[in-house]
Amino acid sequence: MGIFTKTLDYIRDHLGRTRDKIKSSFQAVLTLGRDIDDELLDKLAETLISDDIGVEMTDKLVSDLREAYRSRKIVKTDDIIPFLKEHIKNYWPVQSRQLNKSSAGPTVILVAGVNGSGKTTSIAKLAYTLSRSGEKVIVAACDTFRAAAVEQLTIWAERIGVDIIKQPSGSDPAAVAFDACSAATARGAQYLILDTAGRLHTQKNLMKELTKIRDVVAKQIPTSPHEVLLVLDATTGQNAIAQAKMFTEAIKVTGIFLAKLDGTARGGIVIAIKDQLDIPVKFVGLGEKPQDIAEFDPETFVEALFD
Repeated sequence: MGIFTKTLDYIRDHLGRTRDKIKSSFQAVLTLGRDIDDELLDKLAETLISDDIGVEMTDKLVSDLREAYRSRKIVKTDDIIPFLKEHIKNYWPVQSRQLNKSSAGPTVILVAGVNGSGKTTSIAKLAYTLSRSGEKVIVAACDTFRAAAVEQLTIWAERIGVDIIKQPSGSDPAAVAFDACSAATARGAQYLILDTAGRLHTQKNLMKELTKIRDVVAKQIPTSPHEVLLVLDATTGQNAIAQAKMFTEAIKVTGIFLAKLDGTARGGIVIAIKDQLDIPVKFVGLGEKPQDIAEFDPETFVEALFD
């Protein structure tokens, strides 16, 4: 069992409000025991789209449902949820969703995301869990353009008991990254997690800064960054997809950290991310506490969401 793994009961409990939204939207369409017909399937398609699954993925699922309905493999509305669960689970290929690791020296994790996405809290959750497993973790405050960002990460670092590398607000973010790489190597850290800016004056400037940090890190620690995590706010729905496309233009994102999935999110966004981006969701944030992080497991997630 991995250090980020959580039980089905834990996931189910922490998906409370998200699961309730899914349940209520489906209950409004699926009268149990009713025969399936084209009208019902059309309404179901609207429900899936409203749950942030996305138009293309909804078309695929409803098309499969229509085929199963016409071939009489499913007949009653009671058959629909089990059918969707199985198809959604099978949609994810077998692939590693664990953190990429360095074969020698510190594992460098570059974390990106827009301001307000839950980026700082997500970094704290990663650092907390890794440090509690016995690893030495250093975090770096490379978001120097927003005064509160350095302060927030400092508070979290002190709270969870990990070292932080920082400079005064307004410093060169790449210089902070350079110092952090030197410190991680000198102190024998197993993990270095770098926070980055979520907003600059223009999108072009932001992407240029992210690329600069990535290049500095790569020179300091060969083969790094080993993991580039993009933090997305699950409550923003399809807007999260647009953000992901923007960031992947500047940095090669290797995994998604989907934050705030315990709140008002519609859980279908996880499915939409797979369908439109094909970037693995590696972690989900399920609360405000440092331990409220789980490695994303499709089967457990689907069971918890539709149970």
